[in-house]
Amino acid sequence: MQTLCDALADVVFFVKDEAGRYTHANLTLVRRLGLKRREEVIGRDVAEVFPARLAARYAQQDRRVLDGGTIENQLEVHLYPNRRPGWCLTGKRPLALPDGGRGLVGLSRDLGAPDGRDPTYERLRRVLEHMQAHYAGPLRIAALARLADLSVAQLERHFQRVFQLTPQQSLTRLRIEAAMRELCGDASIAEVGLACGFTDQSAFARQFKAMVGMAPRDYRALHRGGQWGPAR
Repeated sequence: MQTLCDALADVVFFVKDEAGRYTHANLTLVRRLGLKRREEVIGRDVAEVFPARLAARYAQQDRRVLDGGTIENQLEVHLYPNRRPGWCLTGKRPLALPDGGRGLVGLSRDLGAPDGRDPTYERLRRVLEHMQAHYAGPLRIAALARLADLSVAQLERHFQRVFQLTPQQSLTRLRIEAAMRELCGDASIAEVGLACGFTDQSAFARQFKAMVGMAPRDYRALHRGGQWGPAR
């Protein structure tokens, strides 16, 4: 699997042991870490390859999976060195290792361009443009479905096929992207959350941390300090 994934520039693949140390990592992950050789990753844990604020979140996520949980299609941000943040869908599962121990396997796929050839694309694009213009206000999925002349179930099914995300995931992505931009300024955390469509500051902090891997204040500090690494 590692060899197969080495050729996929938009896919990060890894396996970790029970202590959270990498036992396998495809070359995409190695390069996104700013390293040259796989051996520079193998045997190390997240605390050794990521800034502390990021590593703490990834270690917590790993513990959840090592305890038997799973992560399916979690929308999250990757923070690349010298690049704008990018979005991916991540999955992690527990794994029985050949030596009898436990570990986890994970795979993240970068979000690609929408399928503009899909017959529903133009209707869905209208919905997306409406979301882009009004993400700061209350938006109901039923109203978005009416805008596309689709049922809620049809909207969700077609949206996921064309954009690889559900309408709710797309809306949350727009709000988090806006928050990341606003956090580069001087507005307070509460002001940023409110301006980006989050009426509850604690809900904003939880959602931001779930997707970006750190609290809003930590993201602001990391951005100002110029420390970056791919979310993993």
